[in-house]
Formats: sequence, structure tokens, C-alpha cells
Amino acid sequence: MPFIKKISVNYTDTESGLTFALPGILTEKGLIISHLRYLAWFNGKSESWKERAAFSLKLLIEYINSCPNYDKAYELLKSFRDVLLTGSIDYSTLDDPLDLFWKPRKASDVNNILFHINSYTDFLALQDEYSTSRVNPFKKATSYEERLNWCAYYNKQKNVFLNHLSSKQTAQILAQRTRYVQNISVPKVENEKVIRFPEKQIENLLYLGFERSGNYDFKSQAITMLLNYGGLRKSEVFHIYTSDITLDPNNQDEALVRVYHPSNGASPDPFYKNRKEFLLAETNYQPRNTYRSTERLHAGWKAPLLTNKDSFFEVFFNPPEKAKEFLSIWVNYLKYQRVEPKDTNFHPFAFTNKTGEPETIKNFQRLHKNAVEKIGLTCLKELGTTEHGHRHAFGYRCRSSGLDQIEIQKAMHHKSPNSCLVYITPTNEDIRSTMRKSIT
Repeated sequence: MPFIKKISVNYTDTESGLTFALPGILTEKGLIISHLRYLAWFNGKSESWKERAAFSLKLLIEYINSCPNYDKAYELLKSFRDVLLTGSIDYSTLDDPLDLFWKPRKASDVNNILFHINSYTDFLALQDEYSTSRVNPFKKATSYEERLNWCAYYNKQKNVFLNHLSSKQTAQILAQRTRYVQNISVPKVENEKVIRFPEKQIENLLYLGFERSGNYDFKSQAITMLLNYGGLRKSEVFHIYTSDITLDPNNQDEALVRVYHPSNGASPDPFYKNRKEFLLAETNYQPRNTYRSTERLHAGWKAPLLTNKDSFFEVFFNPPEKAKEFLSIWVNYLKYQRVEPKDTNFHPFAFTNKTGEPETIKNFQRLHKNAVEKIGLTCLKELGTTEHGHRHAFGYRCRSSGLDQIEIQKAMHHKSPNSCLVYITPTNEDIRSTMRKSIT
């Protein structure tokens, strides 16, 4: 009887001898080795990318088990795409002829699943032992599709560094073809409400929410300041070493915070080539972005814009005087609350839990939620009161401070100047307010 299950697998690549912890797909016929080989080939991708790739394949196999009678692979793929979009449930009978009971998915989600299926099957088509054609082959694009492809090409190229080195001849060939099974058209939404942490509540959160019986939680205060006044993503905070937070040489009463690449960043010990080598040689830990997303120590890495050959960027505090306030909180944390790692379990990470082990994202989320609720707010993404709302508040504050788009890009460590637009786009109320002022 057909079955499918996603499991954790230690996969050893026969060419390199390296072992990777990967999400595997197990069926009644055994593990799908080709997908493990595919994930190992793209091992530099994030853990969430690998999990999503495995999830997408799992969905496709479930659909194949329910609809085995298709002559052409791309016809099955098109049907799969359509069922993902519409769902498989017949709500008039509350039944499902496919026995999948899938609810409808957003078009953007369907496109992401289709991307992973295309990427994997294209990889298969390049292997010597696979003689069959691509599951989703290319066909000659219509003149309309070709124009759209050229528009997409130029839109992408304008934000690519050294784009003058790109081959226009190659682009022309690519523009003249399209997939048989194409992405779902997704309406573009602009001027959506900027979901940011309420500016008037941040001080209450820091000094009332993180207070217990007259004592402050300096660790949570410091992390929250890095998010709200430094604009860091929450995952980036958990890659910081204690040695990454120092005195600013130009302003001795302010903190200088650097965020290094988890693996390639310069080691705090110059004897080692990078941080990955340092961790593997000196500790029981590894770069935190290499843990599986299901493991407690996992912290993602969104590939921000690094600004130094040692693979780091520096935090810009906004307002700038918050660098001094952060330094005071950081010193208090080191003096009074930080639990040092045990000699048998040394690690360099800045923030620790009650036993001296590296602090986790999940535990900080719990502390943050409790603090938000303590000051009378509801902790919801839609209200901007979760951890990510702080980065939105930082981006919006940068815009309000008069920084231009390129300056905001640098402050938020984006590779593209357009990435910050989601944080700085005026809300409907901003536009109405400006109109009212212009009338009066």
C-alpha cells in the first residue's frame, strides 16, 4: 500500500565523503535517494529551503498516488498545480474523490511549490542515468510571453552588481522559451499597511514589560534593542558572539556591534580560518544556521549585505543615542545576569540561558510575548507586536528620519535597494494625513 513520510536522514556524499543532515522522503519503495543527492548538491541553501523542497516533493508524490493515470508528466504537473490552488475538497458533498482533503492554497504558495518541483526535476534531467525528458519541459514562448520574459530580465538586471557582464545573447535564448506548466499570476499588492511595533510602546516594553519584582531582564532588553533600534532580524541576533560587541573606538560611551556570517565570518581566534572551523575545533557546536530547522539551536541566515572582507556588517542604531543606552544594558547583562558556559561545554555565543547554553529563538519569543502582554498589548503579527515588528519599526523610523532609499538599504543590510520598500512604503493613513496637511 502506498505511503509517504518525511524523515531526518544523515546522507554521505560518495564523491566528497561529506555527511549532511537532510530531510528525506520515505515511500513504500524506500528512500528517494535522488532527492537527497539534489539537496546535498545545494547544501549551501538554507535549512528552510531544504525543508520546503522536501515538503513540495511529498505533496507531489501524494498527488501521484491519488491520480496515477496520466500519459504525460507535464499534464499531471498542471493538474497538481490546479488542485493545489483550488483544493481537493468538494464542499457540496463534504467529500474528496482524491482522498487528499487539501484546502486551497495562495497563488504565491503554489508558485513556490512549483518552483521546487521544477528545480528538482531539472536537476534530474541533467544526470547521466536519467534519459527521460524534464517533467516540466520548455516550449517556444509566444511573442507576448517573450516580451514578459524580457521585462523580467531587465527588471532583475537593474539591481544586479556587475550586470554589464551578463550575456544578452543568453538572455535572448531564455526569453524565447517558457514552461509548459507556468506559474499562477499573482496580483501585485501595494500600499498595504506597514505592520510595525507601535513606536509609543517600545519604551514601555523595554522598561515595564521586561521588569520583574524591580529587576530588569537585561538579556531580553538587549536583544529587543538590537531588533527595534538596530534593525536586526531576530535570527541574526543569535549568531552574535560576545566578542562581537565592543566599544566604538570613535565614541567610547557607545557600543559597536558586528554581525558576522555564521560560517565564513572571521574567527575570534586568528589561528582558525573562519567561524565554522573555530566552532568545530573548539566547541561542541556548529554554525547555528546549519542545524535543522526542527532543532532547538537553529537560527536562520537571510544572506544580508556584508560590508567587510572579514564577512560582517555593523549595526546602525537609530536613533544614534540608543547605542549608548544599549551599551549600558549590555554591561549590566554581562555583570549581573549572563550565565557563563561550563568549562566542558564552552561556546562563544553572546546570549545564554539559565544553564549557560546558547539562548534559543523559541525561548526569546516566549519572553517577548510575556512582556508584550504585560504592558497590555496582544502579541500578533497582524498588530506588529511580534519580534519581526521591530525591524519594520526600524525601517519606518529610518524613512521618518529623512534617510533616502540607498541609505535605508545600507542601514537594513539589504543587497537590493528595492528590498527596503516594504518597510518604508507609506500607509493609507500616511497618504491621507499628507493630503490633509496640503489642503490646510
